[in-house]
Amino acid sequence: MKFLYCAVAGAALAALAACAPPSTAPTSGGGDDKTGTLRVWLYDEPNRAPKEKVVGEAIKEFTAAHRDIRVEVSYIPTTPARHEKFKGAFNDPSSSPDVAEYGNTDLAEYAAAGGFTDLAADLRGVDVNADLMKSASVDGKVYGLPWFIGVRALYYRTDVFEELGLKPPTSVEELTRTARTIREKKPDLYGIAVGGEYTFGALPFVWAAGGDITALDSAESRRGVQAYTGLLSDAVCPPQACASLTGGKTVELFASGKAAMGILGNFSRSAVDAGAAAGKYQVVPLPGFEPGSVAPAFAGGNNLGVLRNARHRTLATEFVKLLGGKTYQTKMYEAMGNLPTLTAARDELAAKDAFLKPFLDTVARGTRFVPVHPGWVKIDNGKVIPTMLQKAATGQASVDEATTEAAASVKTALGSS
Repeated sequence: MKFLYCAVAGAALAALAACAPPSTAPTSGGGDDKTGTLRVWLYDEPNRAPKEKVVGEAIKEFTAAHRDIRVEVSYIPTTPARHEKFKGAFNDPSSSPDVAEYGNTDLAEYAAAGGFTDLAADLRGVDVNADLMKSASVDGKVYGLPWFIGVRALYYRTDVFEELGLKPPTSVEELTRTARTIREKKPDLYGIAVGGEYTFGALPFVWAAGGDITALDSAESRRGVQAYTGLLSDAVCPPQACASLTGGKTVELFASGKAAMGILGNFSRSAVDAGAAAGKYQVVPLPGFEPGSVAPAFAGGNNLGVLRNARHRTLATEFVKLLGGKTYQTKMYEAMGNLPTLTAARDELAAKDAFLKPFLDTVARGTRFVPVHPGWVKIDNGKVIPTMLQKAATGQASVDEATTEAAASVKTALGSS
């Protein structure tokens, strides 16, 4: 479905826009038209209305400053078919939008295809920390503005902890011991909901141990895998039930009151508040191995980029900076729960909403990202990490065997792409 927003008069805003510094020169394959239709692709949502409302407000402001421009928005699916849609836009200028939202894990694939414009000069000095900017960067080039992020922390049931006299864990060892105690005292509950198909729940354990996706067979990575898969046990979260769980399913378990802890995102709040755990939970950063440390979280999220084939290079960049700016990042949080990437926006929201603190503390301690390499798609689609976790958790392989196999698959994927 497409929406057209026509320009309206706005002399003051138009004057400000006229005084804005010029953008970098258009890339080959595109243009720098100042009139016509600015085409925008944004991801569709199960409940699109709140997002559409915020985007509509941004478009109204933008078109008030640009009387000869219309903005056409197409909401595209987030299914795997998106890759073919983007590939078509990269290869055919006539089908290309000017601006597009894309998932940051797709960055390497799209950068390798040469589909997006380098915005490094345009975004110099933007209020996004270096770790988060990495989710839009390849080889020193910046292919978009990080629009929002999602990070995970440890949700826990306050009623269960109070009843059993427990405190929130501050290390992986305490987390494991606490989860086992809960399962022993309350066998109807999982001590913590963890899943064999929950890649971004497991990776913080690997990173906290000093390991990495590119070295899954290292001693450090194996320590992290051992700690995570050790939770997939009858004493915590039985492997016959939990080895096949995805991240979404672990959210469902915690929200429905069937687990005392869960590694959930800031974006999981509405699901938890709609379930049996509502009003009976708190959140703390997921602990690392050292007491008091915080495990690095994966900084998932989406970016706003300008296509190489954009026909309105300067205006597309201005629209990205408007929709990705503080005002509309804040509005998107209020409408959708999307955590802003801009530090000032997050700080302002945190002052109003204490729920954000553990997530912001996690971001402040440092986040991690997947390999910025086209081969990541093969690793992800091939379920290399889930297979490793499941084999170790179910006893099909030892941790050493499972990580050796996974490391070989990662090496092949990253070396052959």
